[in-house]
Parts: sequence; structure tokens; C-alpha cells
Amino acid sequence: MGAATRHPVPRLFDEAIAYHRAGRFAEAIALYREILAVKPDLAEIHNNVGHALAALGNLEAAITAFRRAVELKPHNPEALCNWGLALVDLERFDDAEAKYREALAVDANFDGAHNNLGLLMKERGRLTEAVAAFEQAVRLAPRKTSYYDNLAAVRPFVAGDRYFAALQNMAQNPAAVPAVDRISLHFALAKAYENIDQPEIAFRELVKGNALKRAQFTYDEAATLGTMDRLRELIDRDFIEARRGCGLTSPVPVFIVGMTRSGTTLIEQILASHPQVFGAGELLLLDQAAGAIRNALPGRPPFPQMMLDMSPDQFGILAKLYLDHIVRRAPDAARVTDKMTVNFLFVGLIHLMLPNATIIHAVRDPVDTCLSCFSTNFTKPHPHAYDLAELGRYYRHYRQLMAHWHDVLPPGRILDVHYEELVEDVEGVARRIVLHCGLEWDLRCLDFHLIKRPVRTASAAQVRKPIYKDAVGRWRKYEAVLGPLLAELGPLAAYDK
Repeated sequence: MGAATRHPVPRLFDEAIAYHRAGRFAEAIALYREILAVKPDLAEIHNNVGHALAALGNLEAAITAFRRAVELKPHNPEALCNWGLALVDLERFDDAEAKYREALAVDANFDGAHNNLGLLMKERGRLTEAVAAFEQAVRLAPRKTSYYDNLAAVRPFVAGDRYFAALQNMAQNPAAVPAVDRISLHFALAKAYENIDQPEIAFRELVKGNALKRAQFTYDEAATLGTMDRLRELIDRDFIEARRGCGLTSPVPVFIVGMTRSGTTLIEQILASHPQVFGAGELLLLDQAAGAIRNALPGRPPFPQMMLDMSPDQFGILAKLYLDHIVRRAPDAARVTDKMTVNFLFVGLIHLMLPNATIIHAVRDPVDTCLSCFSTNFTKPHPHAYDLAELGRYYRHYRQLMAHWHDVLPPGRILDVHYEELVEDVEGVARRIVLHCGLEWDLRCLDFHLIKRPVRTASAAQVRKPIYKDAVGRWRKYEAVLGPLLAELGPLAAYDK
């Protein structure tokens, strides 16, 4: 066969990989499928299809692709590991662990599988196993800085620690560290230097890590802050009153909102320890349900302006879409928590669509909250969190919006839970939280750190411990270098809870 008629599989493969690496997953999948139409038994291509489908959120289809990759190549640790990742996202944690262990049975030196197993063990509260898995990953790939960052979350570094020394050695020649690993290097070093009480050096590392992280995002600050401003302009008392009675009366949902790193995970862990409560974690359901309504209003403006065009029935439809999902997750639970923090944007909408749902607002010292955000190498996008001034402006607008919700909604509709009060008087505040949810008090809520439910947030390791107060006032040792943040927070920086 001449060159002109030969099917261009190598060219298609190169183009597909280029699209895949650029995050253009749908285009990559289309080319992978062209390749499979000619060569259907390429396990690597099925694995790539699965990876791309998972990135698009099509997890069941991704698992089908990974299963086919393993059928074609049974000793395929990469496909097994990717299969495990998809199962984690489906919250099938036992199955995910089994796939990681299968991958390690095929290749005991697969550092990525050890790391993924460590992350799963951390989320499941099995911290000793998490430490062992991360240490093994570091041993196998000693220059992979993200493994050190993950290890630092479950095993604090100390002076003279061999892992700390390895990070310091890499930092002496950062040009030799691949760009993708430099961010984790700086965040891991920041944790290490704070652990040995050298905040000045720790902060320098944070600045470097955050600058590199910020460069990865396009952040439309004007649009983000503008959305909060428009919510305050559009949804006033008259708007709320005119739409009273539109939604459904179910008391099942419990929305825990606020800034990231403000104590939302701790609140959810306390509630999830109650026998009548199911802790569902961070759910995208509200945004997805609102998207479905948005699609039913073609040609109309997006959220929040779309609320002006919503009929009373559409508020009820939105509530039913949301309720159907959470009830399927825990059909026997009297309450189901949703701690998607950014749902603070939807508080007015929540009140209209689910007037009997519980709304809890986690509040923490603004400077401690923002510093904790700045100290976290988030795995999910938080584009406002990597520059102190941007972070301060975002926080200020969020607090203005929450003050607005308090003003326009009925008194007592939102319960503010202050982190500092919670750690000072666990039982007193926990009782108030449970009462606000309409439930009887249960002593098991005080043993929140013992509950075995998975926790998939940056606080996964912290909430496995009894209450501690070390994080209160943490910002004071960094005060001299927080000028841009303090300037943007203004009077909020004088928080005195």
C-alpha cells in the first residue's frame, strides 16, 4: 500500500496526545476513536480515552474504557490506577482501593499508585497507612515534590528530617526541578519551615509557590466580584417576598457555606456523627440543577439575572432536581449535608427553592482564613487564592454578600458558626448546630474525629483529631508580611471573635 492511502494512525496519535495535554479532551477523544476504528485492540488508547472521559466528568464511560484496557493488557498498572481514580470520584472507595492494590501487585515500584493509595487512605482517615504509602512513593520517586507535599499533610516535618533535607537540596537548584513540580516544592517547604518555627522563610516559600500557581490561571476578578455585587442589587427583600412559597418544603438538605478553610469540614464532621445525618461532602448538584433551569430559559441572561425570569414552578423544579439527587445518596437520612462552600452565592436561591432547608455559615477570623487559603496547594481551582490582594478583595465581597443575605432573609434563617467559638466550646456550639438542623442532641457528635466517613477536602487529616486551638491567631506570626491582604480586608482584619 502506498503512502498516500495508508491510514495516518501515527499522525492521529500525535495530534490526539497534543489535544489531551492541552486539556482539549473532547477533541482528543474523537481522534482516539478514529485510531480505535482501525486498531481496536490498543490498550494504551483505551486507557487514554478513559483518562480524557474522566477529565470531562463522564466517569462511568471512563471506567468502561479502563476495563477494556485491562482486558486487552491484564498487566496494566497505569490503567488499573486510573480506574481507581475514577472509582474514587464515584465514591466507590473500597473498589478504588482494590484497583490501586491490583496495580501495585503488578508493579510494586509504581510510585503513582502508592501516592494515590496514600491520598485515599488520608481521605478515609487511615493516616498511618497514608504515611506509609506516601513514604514509599517518595522512596521510589525522590524528586517528585508533590509526594512530599502530600506527606507533609499527614506527617509534619521536623529539623533534621531526611525528607525536609531532600526538599532543601532541591530548592538549592530550582532550575533542575521540572516546572510542574516547583509549585509543590515551595508549598511543601513552607509547611516544613512553619513546623520548625521559621515563619519568615516559610512565607517566602509560600510567595514563590503561589506566584507559580497564580500563573496557571486566568482569573476574571471583575466578573467574579461583579456577580456578588449583582446578587446584592437584584435579590432584595421585595424580591424574596414576591416569590415566597415557590419551592418545596423538604427539611432534608443542610447547606454549609462560607469561605474555604473556615471550618466547614469540621461542622460537617460533627453533623455527620449524628445517626440521622449523612455527610455528603462538597456537591456540585446545586450548580448543576441551576444549569438545567438556565438551559430551560434560552436567550435569557445567566445567573443571577436568570432568577428574574424564573417562574414559581421553576423554583420547585430546581428543588426537586436537587432533592432527587441527595435522597438517592442517603434515602434513610433525616438530613443530608452539602458543604460546597461557594454555595454562599446561592443562599437567596436556596431559601426560595427549599424554604425549610438548613443554612449554616462557617465564619473564621478573616486573616486566619485567608492565610490558610494562601498556604494551601489546592487541587481544585481557587483562582482568587494565590495573590494576597486578590484574596482580600474576594473575602471582603463574600462577607458583604453574607451580610446581605442576613439582612433580606427572615431572622434566624442562617446560623453563623464561628470557628473560634467552636474550638473553645465544642459541646455548646455543636448543640446549637444540631438544634438549628431540627434534630435532637446526640453525644456521638462530640466524637466527630472517630467517624470513618471519607473526607475529601484539604482538612481531611485535621478533622481526624480531637479539637485543637493551634490554628487560632496563626496569622499573627506572619503579620509583618501580610500588608496587601490587611489593606484589602480593612476593618475586617480587626475581627475579635
